[in-house]
Amino acid sequence: MDDLDLKILRILNSDARKSYRDIARELDVSLTTVSKRIKRLESEGVIEGYAPILNAEKLGFDIHAIIGVKILHGKILETERALAKDPAVYAVFDSTGDWDAIIQARFRTRAELNEFVKRVLEHENVEKTYTQVVLNVTKDEKRILI
Repeated sequence: MDDLDLKILRILNSDARKSYRDIARELDVSLTTVSKRIKRLESEGVIEGYAPILNAEKLGFDIHAIIGVKILHGKILETERALAKDPAVYAVFDSTGDWDAIIQARFRTRAELNEFVKRVLEHENVEKTYTQVVLNVTKDEKRILI
C-alpha cells in the first residue's frame, strides 16, 4: 500500500459516495488508476464494503447496551458465534480481564434488552453476564482515521 492508496482511502472514508471521476480529479490521476486501485483494495480486503452510517436513536433503538459474558473454558468462540447471530447484536469481542466476551447491542425497549439478557443466560456455555446501559455518547466514530 502506497501513498496514493492511502489518499484514495481517506477520500472514500470521508465520502464513500464520491465518484471515481471526482477522486481522480482531486488526486490528479487517471480514472483508470483510481478504478484499478479501488478494485485491488477491495479484493485484498482493505475495503470490506460500503454502507451508510445510520443514526440508531432516530430509528428507535434508544437503548445501547454493553454486556460482559463469562463463558465456559474452551467454548468461547463457539459461544460468541452463536450470540453474534442475534439481530440486536452489532459487535462481539474477545476480551481480557474478568469477562471472556463483550457484546454491544441496541434495543428499542428495556423489555427487549431484558429478554435478550435472559436468552444469553440460557445459553449452555454462559456462566454469567453483566450489563451496562449507555447513558450518553460523547464519541462513536464509525470510520478508521488514517
